[in-house]
Amino acid sequence: MSILQIILAAIIVLGPLIAIHEFGHFWTARRLGVKVLTFSIGFGPALAKWRGKDGTDYQIATIPLGGYVRMADEREGEVPAEDIPKAFNRQPVWARMAIVAAGPLINLAFAVFLFWILFLQGTESLKTVVGQVKPNTPAAIAGLKVGDEIVAVDGKQTHDWEAITYALVNRVGENGTVTFSVKSANATTPQDVQLAIKNYLSKSGQDPLLSLGFTPYQPPLKPIIGEVVASGAAAQQGLKAGDKILNAQGQVINTWQDFVEIVRTSPEKSFPVIVERAGQPVNLTLTPRMERDEVGNKEGKLGIALQQQPIVIPPEYIQHQQFNPWTALVKASQKTYDLIVMTLSSLGKMLMGLIGLDNLSGPITIAKVAGHTANIGWQAMIGFMALLSVSLGVLNLLPIPVLDGGHLVYYAAEGIMGRPLSEQVQQMGLKIGMAMMGCLMFLAIFNDLSRLFG
Repeated sequence: MSILQIILAAIIVLGPLIAIHEFGHFWTARRLGVKVLTFSIGFGPALAKWRGKDGTDYQIATIPLGGYVRMADEREGEVPAEDIPKAFNRQPVWARMAIVAAGPLINLAFAVFLFWILFLQGTESLKTVVGQVKPNTPAAIAGLKVGDEIVAVDGKQTHDWEAITYALVNRVGENGTVTFSVKSANATTPQDVQLAIKNYLSKSGQDPLLSLGFTPYQPPLKPIIGEVVASGAAAQQGLKAGDKILNAQGQVINTWQDFVEIVRTSPEKSFPVIVERAGQPVNLTLTPRMERDEVGNKEGKLGIALQQQPIVIPPEYIQHQQFNPWTALVKASQKTYDLIVMTLSSLGKMLMGLIGLDNLSGPITIAKVAGHTANIGWQAMIGFMALLSVSLGVLNLLPIPVLDGGHLVYYAAEGIMGRPLSEQVQQMGLKIGMAMMGCLMFLAIFNDLSRLFG
């Protein structure tokens, strides 16, 4: 995708999340009788600005990384006498807390709505059947076998691979064992297997399944090259369309997936390859170019495409799920709750040093992932929006001054003490909060740039 397409996708994904967040503040303030002066999507100079019949200035600003709702407030400037009863600072504590909390909470509600849309569509997916187990890995040592169906992780039912991934990510940074409940092909009841983990997924970019040594079942595809990109590494190193890969890195290649895995994990590393061309074996040496995926992980690329061929998936590997509106709403709410818990748990582990700070991502990575999901399809894009909406809601509720959660702490203290915290304490908290957020933003952008150029 071009940079322009990535930026456009990021605006399409982030714009509604920012707008819905600020609308939560705006709508609640208006319902509680507070005068709203400005409703802004974005920061900086206004690209478009107009005044509504309600007297509020609405604007779209140049920097689409947030927004704000400015209300009448005697602490921030002079308020006309007739508007003093409508000033934010004149409202009771409960009303101010409701206005501040409304932004993050509507983000969480919006995530439920987005997930609800996805669940209503129904799904057709592969069953959670193990397709490959790599030797000398936790999965192999524990006795996980090709053909085993994973029905639960740590006691939680897993109906699809996404559920398995979420359950595993919940163990990030931990040591010990992960309990998989699996049904073997000839078994009538599931059996538990214990997979050992150590500092699990503590480094950025690790795959939850590959880290344990197994991959999902995928329909086998013949390792025949259909296209070679003229400017790619493969074209310069002798591969041609129609070549069938027989051996790579000394390993017999039975499927396209086998070859892709070797290429992906060998950026800038040379390895021998034997191909069948016109019925004769041909020896080559390939060196995949190093490129970065949508989240900045290094991977090898050759510039080749698979030959078109029919994909046959046995019916026993396919599952269909369809939900009525109420069941879809329940599942959407549960998924949002699970993501909230997982986000808070991950933040806690990061503070304890169990997860590396290189896992933090900033606007560049978000834009790249937005572009990637937009390229996949609307369902992937909505799913990513829902994930971001949960993150935005949870992060804004953290008790850090300058965030909504910090203001809620101030107002909660005021409600308990019967008077506001002193101006000096609030200003000190503001400075600390700004410093913390500045450091986090700097680190997130540094991580983004490291993934791009490191």
